[in-house]
Amino acid sequence: MIHVRSAGALDSRSMAELLNQIIANGGTTALVKPVTARYISDWMNTNADMSAWSVATDSEENVHGFQWIAPHPDLPPEACDVASFVRIGQTGLGIGSKLFEATVQNARALGYSWICACIRADNEGGLIYYQSRGFEDYGLVRDAQLDDGRRVDKVLKRYDL
Repeated sequence: MIHVRSAGALDSRSMAELLNQIIANGGTTALVKPVTARYISDWMNTNADMSAWSVATDSEENVHGFQWIAPHPDLPPEACDVASFVRIGQTGLGIGSKLFEATVQNARALGYSWICACIRADNEGGLIYYQSRGFEDYGLVRDAQLDDGRRVDKVLKRYDL
Protein backbone atom coordinates (compact mmCIF):
# COMPACT_ATOMS: atom_id res chain seq x y z
CA MET A 1 0.00 0.00 0.00
CA ILE A 2 1.26 3.47 -0.90
CA HIS A 3 1.18 6.28 1.63
CA VAL A 4 2.25 9.91 1.31
CA ARG A 5 4.33 11.84 3.81
CA SER A 6 6.58 14.89 3.90
CA ALA A 7 9.92 14.33 2.21
CA GLY A 8 13.12 14.76 4.18
CA ALA A 9 16.85 14.82 3.56
CA LEU A 10 17.07 11.03 3.97
CA ASP A 11 14.76 10.65 0.94
CA SER A 12 17.00 12.66 -1.39
CA ARG A 13 19.04 9.67 -2.63
CA SER A 14 15.93 7.67 -3.57
CA MET A 15 14.32 10.75 -5.10
CA ALA A 16 17.42 11.45 -7.20
CA GLU A 17 17.52 7.83 -8.39
CA LEU A 18 13.85 7.95 -9.40
CA LEU A 19 14.27 11.30 -11.15
CA ASN A 20 17.42 10.16 -12.96
CA GLN A 21 15.51 7.22 -14.44
CA ILE A 22 12.88 9.64 -15.75
CA ILE A 23 15.56 11.99 -17.13
CA ALA A 24 17.36 9.09 -18.85
CA ASN A 25 14.07 7.91 -20.37
CA GLY A 26 13.57 11.43 -21.78
CA GLY A 27 10.65 13.47 -23.00
CA THR A 28 8.70 14.14 -19.81
CA THR A 29 10.70 16.61 -17.78
CA ALA A 30 12.47 19.87 -18.50
CA LEU A 31 15.40 18.46 -16.55
CA VAL A 32 17.85 16.84 -18.94
CA LYS A 33 20.97 16.28 -16.83
CA PRO A 34 21.29 13.69 -14.03
CA VAL A 35 20.87 14.97 -10.48
CA THR A 36 22.53 13.93 -7.24
CA ALA A 37 21.14 13.40 -3.76
CA ARG A 38 22.93 16.61 -2.75
CA TYR A 39 21.22 18.50 -5.57
CA ILE A 40 17.79 17.26 -4.39
CA SER A 41 18.61 18.07 -0.76
CA ASP A 42 19.78 21.59 -1.68
CA TRP A 43 16.69 22.05 -3.84
CA MET A 44 14.47 21.01 -0.92
CA ASN A 45 16.14 23.65 1.26
CA THR A 46 15.65 26.47 -1.26
CA ASN A 47 12.73 28.63 -0.12
CA ALA A 48 12.01 25.97 2.51
CA ASP A 49 9.59 28.24 4.37
CA MET A 50 7.38 28.57 1.26
CA SER A 51 7.79 25.12 -0.28
CA ALA A 52 6.58 21.62 0.48
CA TRP A 53 7.89 18.26 -0.70
CA SER A 54 5.93 15.02 -0.46
CA VAL A 55 6.96 11.43 -1.20
CA ALA A 56 4.82 8.40 -1.94
CA THR A 57 6.31 5.32 -0.29
CA ASP A 58 5.40 1.71 0.29
CA SER A 59 5.46 -0.08 3.65
CA GLU A 60 9.23 -0.57 3.32
CA GLU A 61 9.75 3.16 2.67
CA ASN A 62 10.69 2.68 -1.00
CA VAL A 63 9.96 5.91 -2.88
CA HIS A 64 7.51 5.47 -5.76
CA GLY A 65 6.96 9.16 -6.50
CA PHE A 66 7.37 12.69 -5.24
CA GLN A 67 5.83 16.09 -5.75
CA TRP A 68 6.82 19.56 -4.66
CA ILE A 69 5.49 23.08 -4.63
CA ALA A 70 7.60 26.20 -4.33
CA PRO A 71 7.54 29.87 -5.25
CA HIS A 72 8.80 30.74 -8.73
CA PRO A 73 10.24 34.09 -9.88
CA ASP A 74 7.87 34.20 -12.87
CA LEU A 75 4.78 33.80 -10.67
CA PRO A 76 3.04 36.24 -8.33
CA PRO A 77 3.50 35.60 -4.59
CA GLU A 78 0.03 34.05 -4.25
CA ALA A 79 0.99 31.27 -6.68
CA CYS A 80 3.37 28.34 -6.44
CA ASP A 81 4.97 26.09 -9.02
CA VAL A 82 4.46 22.31 -8.90
CA ALA A 83 6.44 19.36 -10.23
CA SER A 84 5.48 15.69 -10.09
CA PHE A 85 7.52 12.56 -10.62
CA VAL A 86 6.30 8.95 -10.47
CA ARG A 87 8.56 5.94 -10.97
CA ILE A 88 8.57 4.66 -14.56
CA GLY A 89 6.09 1.83 -14.94
CA GLN A 90 3.99 2.97 -11.98
CA THR A 91 1.98 5.78 -13.52
CA GLY A 92 -1.78 5.33 -13.59
CA LEU A 93 -1.84 3.54 -10.21
CA GLY A 94 -3.09 6.47 -8.12
CA ILE A 95 0.31 7.59 -6.82
CA GLY A 96 0.01 11.02 -8.46
CA SER A 97 -3.52 11.43 -7.09
CA LYS A 98 -2.38 10.72 -3.54
CA LEU A 99 0.56 13.10 -3.92
CA PHE A 100 -1.69 15.86 -5.23
CA GLU A 101 -4.09 15.53 -2.29
CA ALA A 102 -1.16 16.28 0.04
CA THR A 103 0.09 19.07 -2.23
CA VAL A 104 -3.26 20.86 -2.19
CA GLN A 105 -3.31 20.74 1.62
CA ASN A 106 0.27 21.99 1.76
CA ALA A 107 -0.41 24.82 -0.70
CA ARG A 108 -3.39 26.01 1.31
CA ALA A 109 -1.42 25.81 4.56
CA LEU A 110 1.35 27.92 3.00
CA GLY A 111 -1.20 30.57 1.97
CA TYR A 112 -1.12 30.08 -1.79
CA SER A 113 -4.30 30.75 -3.80
CA TRP A 114 -3.32 28.85 -6.94
CA ILE A 115 -0.84 26.30 -8.28
CA CYS A 116 0.96 26.58 -11.62
CA ALA A 117 2.13 23.59 -13.61
CA CYS A 118 4.53 24.30 -16.48
CA ILE A 119 4.56 21.17 -18.65
CA ARG A 120 6.49 20.34 -21.78
CA ALA A 121 3.99 20.40 -24.65
CA ASP A 122 5.34 17.03 -25.82
CA ASN A 123 4.70 15.43 -22.39
CA GLU A 124 1.32 13.89 -23.11
CA GLY A 125 1.20 11.98 -19.82
CA GLY A 126 1.96 15.11 -17.80
CA LEU A 127 -0.66 17.15 -19.65
CA ILE A 128 -3.25 14.44 -19.03
CA TYR A 129 -2.27 14.12 -15.35
CA TYR A 130 -2.64 17.82 -14.57
CA GLN A 131 -5.85 18.11 -16.63
CA SER A 132 -7.33 15.19 -14.67
CA ARG A 133 -6.55 16.99 -11.39
CA GLY A 134 -8.60 20.01 -12.54
CA PHE A 135 -5.83 22.26 -13.90
CA GLU A 136 -6.87 24.59 -16.71
CA ASP A 137 -4.68 25.98 -19.50
CA TYR A 138 -3.80 29.63 -19.09
CA GLY A 139 -0.73 30.19 -21.21
CA LEU A 140 1.94 28.84 -23.52
CA VAL A 141 5.68 29.42 -23.50
CA ARG A 142 6.95 28.99 -27.03
CA ASP A 143 10.40 27.75 -27.90
CA ALA A 144 11.77 27.38 -24.35
CA GLN A 145 15.38 26.23 -24.25
CA LEU A 146 16.30 23.19 -22.16
CA ASP A 147 19.72 22.86 -20.50
CA ASP A 148 20.96 20.66 -23.36
CA GLY A 149 20.04 23.27 -25.98
CA ARG A 150 16.87 21.61 -27.26
CA ARG A 151 13.86 23.84 -27.62
CA VAL A 152 10.30 22.89 -26.65
CA ASP A 153 7.00 24.61 -26.07
CA LYS A 154 5.62 24.53 -22.53
CA VAL A 155 1.95 24.59 -21.53
CA LEU A 156 1.02 26.62 -18.44
CA LYS A 157 -1.81 25.18 -16.39
CA ARG A 158 -3.49 26.66 -13.32
CA TYR A 159 -5.30 25.08 -10.38
CA ASP A 160 -7.27 27.46 -8.16
CA LEU A 161 -7.29 26.43 -4.51
